[in-house]
Amino acid sequence: MAEISDPPPTAPSEPQARLVVYCGVCSLPPEYCEFGGTVKKCQEWLEDNDSEMASRLYSDDAVSASLSSLSLDAQKRAAKDASKKAAKASAAEAREAEKKQSSKVLIKRVERNKRKYVTAVSGLEAHGLELRKVAKDFGKKFATGSSVTKLPGGGEEIVVQGDLSNEIYEWVRKEYRQIPGENVDCVEDKKKKPQA
Repeated sequence: MAEISDPPPTAPSEPQARLVVYCGVCSLPPEYCEFGGTVKKCQEWLEDNDSEMASRLYSDDAVSASLSSLSLDAQKRAAKDASKKAAKASAAEAREAEKKQSSKVLIKRVERNKRKYVTAVSGLEAHGLELRKVAKDFGKKFATGSSVTKLPGGGEEIVVQGDLSNEIYEWVRKEYRQIPGENVDCVEDKKKKPQA
């Protein structure tokens, strides 16, 4: 009598999906982070989130193995390019931090006509906030209309209906802690009456 055996395993007929890890800093796969401008930040992010892949890509053995295939001149150029990229990235980070520290959030009370006021908030985008989401938060918090409008000189501001400058000032300082308190200013903007 012949024994019945299980049929041999077959390969799946449909292609299987691959799990691809994307960098949380530059949104490229970690193998391509070196081509972005934030290599150091990408490396730190990868070490925190996927230490096995970080050791595979950035360990001393991996770096020396990739450099050993290059000629001596190419190794010198690669080292020089790497130092230039690192210097450029650190300079860009310093400029970004300086820009955030120096940029002001202005909250202005603007008189529309007679006793009607609107409150204009500008400068939030420099601190990494999405103006549409913040405008929606203002509308919910203060139960009023708020919208994002374009400024004539370029840029955008949030316009909130009503005289809410003090309330918005307090709420921005409390809710958005990434904005330094000394960078939030409250200004009253009045239309000048024509002199007779």
